Amino acid sequence: MKFTDQHLQHLNTQFRGIPTEEIIGWALDYARRPVVTTNFGPFSSSILHAVTSIKKDVPVIWCDTGYNTQATYRHAEEVINALELNMRIYVPRQTRARRDVLMGGIPDIDDPGHREFTWQVKLEPFQRAMEEHSPDVWFTNIRKGQTAFRDTLDILSISKEGILKVSPFYHFSDAELSRYLKHYNLTNELDYYDPTKVLQHRECGLHL
Repeated sequence: MKFTDQHLQHLNTQFRGIPTEEIIGWALDYARRPVVTTNFGPFSSSILHAVTSIKKDVPVIWCDTGYNTQATYRHAEEVINALELNMRIYVPRQTRARRDVLMGGIPDIDDPGHREFTWQVKLEPFQRAMEEHSPDVWFTNIRKGQTAFRDTLDILSISKEGILKVSPFYHFSDAELSRYLKHYNLTNELDYYDPTKVLQHRECGLHL
């Protein structure tokens, strides 16, 4: 199905304020090859729980940069086991140790090497994942207010590859997500580090 801008706008207006499970159910009825992406960062349990509660075996893609905090790795393991996630883990082709030697650590944001660093640890693994899974529906946990670019999106949007992106929690605040996690007894971990973003409200590149 091709989604026109007008159709997406109509659906986004219709979906605003309805239960997340209804949005997810609608998307799964349409989907043939759905995936969920996660970084196991703050509030990530919400989208993983919401989608897998409806479709247990949906592939969960995690592009592990190799630079996550110890807390993030422990949290990821806990969530993977608790929700029995169908994980698809992608890592950079080059080891962190080798990259640290060749690049001298993580390049500064204004260093020309930062673009190559971002490609190696995040964009290339993500591109590989998308090529292997060829999804038609991509569930994400992006929300309004995270970055200037994400503020231009909505619950439904189309990626540059033509994939329908579904962000059921797009309009949720931190407080609303916290209530969701508490209601379903889900864990959360705020100790998270993304080496490609550097600045809190800078876009990482996956959603551009």
